[in-house]
Amino acid sequence: HQASYFANTSKSNRSKGNDGTMPDNLKPMRAASTASELIKQDQRRREMNKINEEEKLDQPSVEIQAEEDRGPMNVVLFYADDWRHDTLGAAGNPIVKTPVLDALAKEGVRFTENCVTTSICWVSRATLYSGQYLARHHFEMLGKGRTVNGTEMKFEVPQNETLYSLLKKKANYHVGHAGKLGLWVELDHELNFDFFTDEDGWHWRIIGNKMWHVTEKNTADALRFLATRPKEKPFFLNVAYFATHAVDGDVRQYMPQNESMSMYVNDTIPIPATATEEAWGKMPPFFGEYNEGRSRWRWRFDTPEKHQHMMKNYYRMASEVDKSVGLVLN
Repeated sequence: HQASYFANTSKSNRSKGNDGTMPDNLKPMRAASTASELIKQDQRRREMNKINEEEKLDQPSVEIQAEEDRGPMNVVLFYADDWRHDTLGAAGNPIVKTPVLDALAKEGVRFTENCVTTSICWVSRATLYSGQYLARHHFEMLGKGRTVNGTEMKFEVPQNETLYSLLKKKANYHVGHAGKLGLWVELDHELNFDFFTDEDGWHWRIIGNKMWHVTEKNTADALRFLATRPKEKPFFLNVAYFATHAVDGDVRQYMPQNESMSMYVNDTIPIPATATEEAWGKMPPFFGEYNEGRSRWRWRFDTPEKHQHMMKNYYRMASEVDKSVGLVLN
């Protein structure tokens, strides 16, 4: 503003001397006085703008108000097991068929840089249930937790501080878990759940008079929760699929549903460039021949024929989960 004022007064004829210049006794006073006024005006303008902005923030928009009027949102978490990051069409996989998950990815957000501190199944599950890293929740071993002075500490997170308990007791949600809990320790059902099933370690099992596939059972339990929930309360449901986890100890490893067996028959699954003895020989020394990952590689992928068979069944089970997600969403 000062620069603008001085540029304008240089062209003004008011209060100028005979030679067209401003008398010296007026120049500093007038410039200082006007500049001071302009600075004060600018300060007042800034203060008014700040007040207006704060008032806007205090008054929720129509969209925000409508969202608040709708009340708490319902939440469904689809939580699959042993699922590679690229087992999605949306992740660029040209073979696997996951149309429902691809549509969700297109409508939502994919966290492509997401990672874990300790990539072990039960550690990640304890992190999900507690909101804590391994360094804090200490659930080091499946079914045991950490061992202190010869005592297995189990799941040390207070039961009233879990994700489930906070939603149920603090937020007044109707809370369900359908599928794999994956800790091999008991959680307090009264504190954590209104609905609970735990399916772990199997692909096919007779329950009652029916032969069930685990993904089929996970789906049925999720639908049962949705059908029986109280309609006046918000709900949270974790659909915790056991798929695509293999059945450890079974030479077949991956056992899809019968209707999926026609999928991927004519596809050839690429073998990774690092699936060679040369690449294995370059691994650090602690990756020995009896490393758990190496053992499972021998179970599943140590010949080209085995690789094709296992990967096709793995993809079939992934497509089954995709179909299940669609059924639950509908």
